[in-house]
Formats: sequence, C-alpha cells, structure tokens
Amino acid sequence: MNPQAFKELLQGVTARLHNRPLDAVLHTWLNAELGPTTPTYLALKQACETGVADGWLCQREAGGLKYGRIFKPEAELHGFSVDVVDMTNVAGPHHTHPLGEIDLIMPIDAEARFDGHGTGWLVCPAGSAHPPTVTGGRALVLYLLPEGRIDFTR
Repeated sequence: MNPQAFKELLQGVTARLHNRPLDAVLHTWLNAELGPTTPTYLALKQACETGVADGWLCQREAGGLKYGRIFKPEAELHGFSVDVVDMTNVAGPHHTHPLGEIDLIMPIDAEARFDGHGTGWLVCPAGSAHPPTVTGGRALVLYLLPEGRIDFTR
C-alpha cells in the first residue's frame, strides 16, 4: 500500500457518498454496506495501519495526537478531503463541521471508543461540533470532510 493506492481505494468510497446528505440515514447505510466485516472496511483499516507504520500517514504530532491531511479536497475524491488521526486516550481540539464530517473508527485496542462509538462509521451533520475524543485505548480515525471544511474553535 502506498498513498496512490490508498487514494484509489478511497475513490470507491467517496463515489458512493457523493451528493448524499450527511445524516442518520447515511450513518446507518455506511455501517450496513461498508461496516466492520466488509472487505472495504478491512482494506481501509489495513491501509491506514500500513500508512502509519510506513510513515506516510499521521506525519504530524501535537498535544498527544498524531495526524495529517493526506489528501486535500479534489474532484478525484468527489470533493472530500482525507485526514487520518492516531489517538490514544486523548481529546483533540474542539472544532465545528460547517458541512458535516464522516468518520471511520478503527480501534487498534479492542475497547477503544471515539466519541463513545466503537468500530465503524460515524456521520456528523453540518453544523455539529465536538472535541474528538478517544477513550479505552488506541484508535485510528479517518475523516472525510466535504470541501475540506473544518473550523477550530479554541
């Protein structure tokens, strides 16, 4: 796996998300269609684990977080940016999602939770806000942001 192969994998996902409302319906659909037992989820998790281990993901570090935007929003990714964060029992900086946020939660430690959610997808609607928090161990979280929009509030 390398960044280009990762982008190609993500293109298949973002094509299915393009122009869909970021809401509870999408949350349910993602977990049913691309959930933790599917080949897509397993490939994304393996790609993220490889990227972190090989050093092309999560290249920055601050406040106990390892993070990085691997892809800016672009047509190939249907207007989504892609970030991956490596978190262990930590809260990140508070921010809002002007257009929403789609998170793929990939626990490394079985009990790890992101904002109280375990393995799978979490859809945050437009205008939502949070300090992203992992408890119970270590997790990787992949963020898809429409137009790359995020506003840090603190």
